Amino acid sequence: MLMSPRDREARLHYQPNGFRVLSPGDHVRCAVSGERIALDMLRYWSVTRQEPYASAELSTRRALEGA
Repeated sequence: MLMSPRDREARLHYQPNGFRVLSPGDHVRCAVSGERIALDMLRYWSVTRQEPYASAELSTRRALEGA
């Protein structure tokens, strides 16, 4: 029986201009807030850290932590 990727967290490999799906799903979790992010709404991530972010603000906050 095939499982639907709906309501399942995806595993992604983040690249500079997009991402590659390693395990199918319909969302990922923000590395800072834990907020669920639908893949079609995912706009912010770190290639270096391989982490997704729910907003530009959260992405910037995470970047400044390492500065």
